[in-house]
Amino acid sequence: MSYNPEYSSTNPQQPTPKKRDDRAIIYGVLIAALLATWGYIIYDKSKSNESITQLQTQYSNVDSARNEVQTQYNDALARLDSATGNNTELQGALTERQSEINNLKKQITSITGRRNATAGELERARGLINQLNMRIDDMYVEIQRLKTENQTLASSNKRLSSEKQQLSTEKGQLEENLSSTEAARQQVEDVASTLHASNMNITPLRVKGNGKEKETTTAKRVDLLRISFDVDENRIAATGNKELYVAVTAPDGRPVTMASGSGTFDTRDEGTKTYTNRVTLPYEQGKRSAVSFDWKQEAKYQLGQYKIEVYHNGFKIGEGTKTLKKGGLFG
Repeated sequence: MSYNPEYSSTNPQQPTPKKRDDRAIIYGVLIAALLATWGYIIYDKSKSNESITQLQTQYSNVDSARNEVQTQYNDALARLDSATGNNTELQGALTERQSEINNLKKQITSITGRRNATAGELERARGLINQLNMRIDDMYVEIQRLKTENQTLASSNKRLSSEKQQLSTEKGQLEENLSSTEAARQQVEDVASTLHASNMNITPLRVKGNGKEKETTTAKRVDLLRISFDVDENRIAATGNKELYVAVTAPDGRPVTMASGSGTFDTRDEGTKTYTNRVTLPYEQGKRSAVSFDWKQEAKYQLGQYKIEVYHNGFKIGEGTKTLKKGGLFG
């Protein structure tokens, strides 16, 4: 008889256990994992959105800061243009300051021109803009000082110009006065140096066959007229040859002329006049001189009064007359 353990007296028969159903557990685990995954995704997305928001905020802040820096820079440039644009004449005196300002502008523009400038760079740009404004303030002070100096110089130039004009006017007046005085002096000297004639005389002479001369007043017996006069001393007239013009007028009013030596000359008061003879007198300053010359004509001398006039320097300096008469029974 075979042995069957299932029917052993020491091992009584027990009921067979039911097989466990693990699907619920698996489903639960899967659902839990899915929920955890979704939660992580949602959490991660939330963190990502938060990071994006923070980045956007940071970018907005940086962009706002950059715009603020740019605005400050533009304001500084406007002040700079206002300081230099209307003061072209002062730019030469501000060359050194302008060089410093240009260097600051170059650095600031290098930062503000970058879209991705960092906050630190923008802060540095603010510092440079502050330095730029300080340089511009210094420039305003310098410009005001230069303007004051220019105004002082302009005022001085105006005063000097006025004084120069006044001096020029006074100089012109002095020159005019000197010219008038010189003209008056020359006129006085001209008149004062004019000689004077005295002892004017016309001597009618009859010349005999033996050459002897006899004075006569009978017209038909006159052979020649001797004209003579003295030139008085003059302490103004300089020593030297003096030209004297002697004009003789016949009784009929016509000027007497000689075959040689007669001509015309200009007088100061009578215009052009005919002279009978021109005499060159070697004059010595301050001494009296005698002048004499003869006039002879082929025709008979006229009855009536002969007039003699002597001129020097265009002025009449003396005159005299002589009358020739008709002869008597024994004339």
